[in-house]
Amino acid sequence: MGLITELLALPLAPVRGALWVMDQLVLTAEQQYYDPEPVVRQLAELEQELLDGRITEEEFDRVEDQLLDELEWRQAWQRQQQERS
Repeated sequence: MGLITELLALPLAPVRGALWVMDQLVLTAEQQYYDPEPVVRQLAELEQELLDGRITEEEFDRVEDQLLDELEWRQAWQRQQQERS
């Protein structure tokens, strides 16, 4: 029975392969989009701008809050993905 099923499903092999490739592309894109590392770098750059006097304390606080929210959101997504695995 397994051989017959495989033979009948053989014409669908390219479709299954294309779906697998698309799943891998989506997974890779999500991992890159939700990667917290760029936000961590932005926080470091923001702190350096404050230390260099290129931005005010108020501007630093405003942007830092936004970046910390973004970082928290990305880390929450990663935790959720790990729980699914």
